[in-house]
Amino acid sequence: MSTATLDDALALACRQFKGIQDKAGQPYILHCLRVMLPHQDDTARQAAILHDVVEDTDVTLDTLRQLGFREEVVAAVDALTHRASESYYEYVLRLAQSDVARRVKVADLHDNYRLDRVAFRLEHRDQDTARLQRYILTHQFLTEQIDPETYRVGMLGD
Repeated sequence: MSTATLDDALALACRQFKGIQDKAGQPYILHCLRVMLPHQDDTARQAAILHDVVEDTDVTLDTLRQLGFREEVVAAVDALTHRASESYYEYVLRLAQSDVARRVKVADLHDNYRLDRVAFRLEHRDQDTARLQRYILTHQFLTEQIDPETYRVGMLGD
């Protein structure tokens, strides 16, 4: 089996997110592309374009393997996939162990809290505020602006 390429990752993400819009009403694939663009290495680019595919579609990690994606890409996507059984805090601690996942998540956070993209809906004000605070704290932790204990207290409140 041949190794899947960035073109294959782009095609898969485009198929999976066809017709899906983000909270701001834009095509979701644009978010994936913006998360990919800062990266120069192929592993990070593929992981970035696929970072939400397993979490938000019926594609599995095994599907990625069957399609020929390298194990480094699959491992990064696995690290970037938030599981229903874990808190956001636990998820971030887990993904922070992977250099590729950490870099992709920082790009994801940058895109998620861009002022021209942020969905701040009056009817969801409290949830949107909490989400943005979580993103900012997580970005500070992943870029080592705050230490793990400060992150824990900020996220868990104890």
